[in-house]
Amino acid sequence: MMTEQKIQAKLIKEYEAKGYYVIKLKLTNKNGIPDLILIPKNSDVEFIEVKKTNGKISKLQEYRIDELKEHGLKVTVHKGL
Repeated sequence: MMTEQKIQAKLIKEYEAKGYYVIKLKLTNKNGIPDLILIPKNSDVEFIEVKKTNGKISKLQEYRIDELKEHGLKVTVHKGL
């Protein structure tokens, strides 16, 4: 019998091969949210990276932002209030 982690890994590979941008959720502010988010290309999903006024984007965050934008998604960086 496959573990949930192995099933998820298999599903992630399958959906990415179909062109989806797949996100595995580990911790959210919403209890009971499903494990995976599947985002088709050029959808209306929007991502916001929040930083304090003098905060900086890490190299990994830059990479992920570029990856999301290449997938046709809107990503903004919000600094301070």
